[in-house]
Amino acid sequence: MEYSPRVLLDCTAIPANHGGVARYVDGLLCGFEPRSFELTLAVQERDRAEFTAIVPWARVHALPPRFAYRPLRFLWEQLGLPLLALRVRANVVHSPHYTFPLLWRRGNVVTVHDATFFSDPSAHRPLKRFFFRAWVRAAWRTADVVVTPSSATAGEVERFVGAPRALIEVALLGVNSDRFHRPSTGELAAFRERVGLPDDATWFAFLGTIEPRKNLSALLDAYATLRADLGDTAPRLLVSGGRGWDKAGLAKLDALGPDSGVQALGYLPMAQLPALLGGSVAVMYPSLGEGFGLPVLEAMASGAAVITSNRLAIPEVGGNAVAYTEVDAASIAQAMRDLHLDPAEQQRLQELAVARSAIFTWQATAVAHVQAYRAAMRRR
Repeated sequence: MEYSPRVLLDCTAIPANHGGVARYVDGLLCGFEPRSFELTLAVQERDRAEFTAIVPWARVHALPPRFAYRPLRFLWEQLGLPLLALRVRANVVHSPHYTFPLLWRRGNVVTVHDATFFSDPSAHRPLKRFFFRAWVRAAWRTADVVVTPSSATAGEVERFVGAPRALIEVALLGVNSDRFHRPSTGELAAFRERVGLPDDATWFAFLGTIEPRKNLSALLDAYATLRADLGDTAPRLLVSGGRGWDKAGLAKLDALGPDSGVQALGYLPMAQLPALLGGSVAVMYPSLGEGFGLPVLEAMASGAAVITSNRLAIPEVGGNAVAYTEVDAASIAQAMRDLHLDPAEQQRLQELAVARSAIFTWQATAVAHVQAYRAAMRRR
């Protein structure tokens, strides 16, 4: 007889803007079959109402506001989370963002999102690199189950850290088709008005936090080459996303003048992303490496042709439904030029993208996680 999991999911590391790991946690919670197991969420007080709305069948435990401060949140994770797990009689604690309570000796599941702290160390700040390397190693060697979003991530961590003691569960991520869909005529018109685009304007789109591995600097150089070649007939380049820690990319972006053809849009509301992505000539994502590549999947679901790299996990997402390029500026420029001048290929990729994106569901992601919870119980 196999008992149903009683899971405590630690959502306290989610950033205030609900980006990053929040996209994964939100999708996972929406994918769970309601009341199929006992679920308790640990959340920041600011997120209580939102999580209660997403999973009204779960118990929600909110931390006092002082734990929003990162060092105190981490201290609570190590000391308070195990106590909460005992109080709610959890038999599995799921830590969805690398770190986990070392004192918890029952079933534990840890999500490791990517291996770039090892494979591309220059893409991360030194302190962050040191911190997350240590926690990935700890999870690999002490957790019951480690969840990764792709086979590539699991393979890369094993290459750098060695064979795992933990069981590995690959849980491909999903996409919310209500949020990411082909944009309507009205959505496109509203988007053009918001960002000041004329009715006949075309554009390439970039969406992502501006960090080194997103390779914005090479993309900007590539676009400058394309614009020098095609002049004003070149589509614009719309850059959206939070300002991260890519100093070279940000400096290059900030130095561009009004005649560059590049528009920095900053952080856009979720409702405007389908128009940004699906209305483009192509979505540009020449990343140096991804643990999964959720922006690629979201662009595909929005009906976009996508130009991306074939690094690490991205081919698991894009398959044959995207155009691949090397990550240097010359290769990116050539890929942009080729697709811009070939509307038939744009349409072919758009149709393939929508069809392929449909196989990535949060329900399938959730099933894989429940398997991980049951495996963690069996190991204990």
